[in-house]
Amino acid sequence: MPHATPLISLLTIGLGFAFVFGMIATRLKLSPLVGYLVAGVVIGPFTPGFVGDSHLASELAEIGVILLMFGVGLHFSLKDLLSVKAIAIPGALAQIAAATLLGLGMGTLMGWTVEAGIVFGLALSVASTVVLLRALQERRVVQTDKGRIAVGWLIVEDLAMVLALVLLPTWAGIREQMAAAGGFTWAQGQEIAIAVLLTLGKVGAFIVIMLVVGKRLIPWILHRVVHLGSRELFRLSVLAIALGVALGASELFGVSFALGAFFAGMIMGESELSHQAANETLPLRDAFAVLFFVSVGMLFDPLTLINNPWPLLGALGIVVIGKSLAALAIMAMFKQKRENAALIAASLAQIGEFSFILAGLGVGLGLLPEDARDLILGAAILSIVLNPLVFLVADKLTPKAAPVESDVAKPGYPGRAIIVGYGRVGSRLGKALGAARVNYSVIEDRQELVEKLHEQGLPAIAGNGVSAETLKAAAVESAQLIYITVPDGFEAGRIVEIARQLNPGIRIFARSHNDAEIDHLRGFGADVVISGEEEIAQAMIDAGVRQNSLCYIIALDSFDFCSRGA
Repeated sequence: MPHATPLISLLTIGLGFAFVFGMIATRLKLSPLVGYLVAGVVIGPFTPGFVGDSHLASELAEIGVILLMFGVGLHFSLKDLLSVKAIAIPGALAQIAAATLLGLGMGTLMGWTVEAGIVFGLALSVASTVVLLRALQERRVVQTDKGRIAVGWLIVEDLAMVLALVLLPTWAGIREQMAAAGGFTWAQGQEIAIAVLLTLGKVGAFIVIMLVVGKRLIPWILHRVVHLGSRELFRLSVLAIALGVALGASELFGVSFALGAFFAGMIMGESELSHQAANETLPLRDAFAVLFFVSVGMLFDPLTLINNPWPLLGALGIVVIGKSLAALAIMAMFKQKRENAALIAASLAQIGEFSFILAGLGVGLGLLPEDARDLILGAAILSIVLNPLVFLVADKLTPKAAPVESDVAKPGYPGRAIIVGYGRVGSRLGKALGAARVNYSVIEDRQELVEKLHEQGLPAIAGNGVSAETLKAAAVESAQLIYITVPDGFEAGRIVEIARQLNPGIRIFARSHNDAEIDHLRGFGADVVISGEEEIAQAMIDAGVRQNSLCYIIALDSFDFCSRGA
């Protein structure tokens, strides 16, 4: 049988190029998404060499969309949204309206129809979930007030786009009916109203079924599968639910795959097993997300950069400048801090996956010209490339936070030790140091936790330990010890490196999850690296030996616990 099938070729070459260009983008301090999009351009029909099957790519992209939206639903928190609803909801809607008007204006100048201008503006209005969350995570501000505002803002934008994805096919059908009837009539208006109400009724029925039935059925299925004790079956059940709900929503209710997958993820996100579900499906979601971005890149014609430079710059200007200025104005109206406004403006100054989905749907329905899709794709690639620079500009315009100065003046500060990260590990370490009467200070990114520590009289700094300025503010140069308790090994390695540069004589303790992280942290200069797995195993062995229980629990020739534990 032939092995070089179009599907295998597309998967192999697409993922291979995505890996190469993604690695190059990462080395250049750009988002890997840029590399994935470039990989799609390279294997697309507009460049020489291998050309991937666009039909297969679109089908793989559909799976990517389902899993992407499923992931968005898993991380959707109604509680977090409601906590910032006074800013996020009106702010997001106002920014969508502003970007849509700018897109409509540009579409009018380009000679497009009103529908094309509106769809174009909507596509430019919504930021990339992947890019925004990654940027917030790198700055460790997801759980801060400004981080929650940004995420809530993004959720509102995503929900608005989900609604647009539902209504656009309905509008396209109505438009065809109006064209066939030769214009708008009273009977046509009645049919339009019935069609809109029927669509909204189907969507409403699907939502009700998911909130009533799915909310009980999905967690019940997951708990049943967990009791079977098979990790493989659990992973399979999660994927089957995500894909099954998406397909069922499309076939039974006429709802998009995206909306079905989103609600499946949202319902599953309320389960106690949501964290496990997210972890088990993450590799597959990442793989198909890469294929989605590759397939999007295949649609982009690089000649657009040459043939239509000014319209492309106009679209890019709407995304980077227009949306940012709108966000700043909206945040100023709500009397938010300048640093919050700058973060929101920088976070939303890019477009991504929803823009691609909306552009593809618009072209498929005949509502958007293909030139507009090329402009959207080009603006997406360039805005993602420029987003780190936008953040740098935002940082320059943001005044330096000053809670640090008051901390420095406190008695006993800077202390003999510094704890970076005050979660479960860091807080226990702090209690032990306090009991031993050791002066210590804390570096933590969660502002609310820092405020609580201030109330307790503990020196704490709100910031990211990766920043040299934050470590200097904690007076790392004069500290004797630093405990790095953050769980991310790469982030911890960077903190170790900076701390060693600022204070070559400091004693550095770090945590790890595996042998690779141990070597990584020691390579950067950590003195002591504690592996969680080793400590847990040793604690269990010690506890068993003390109780003389391993004599009958474990019977292996290589162990002599009875003689040790006696």
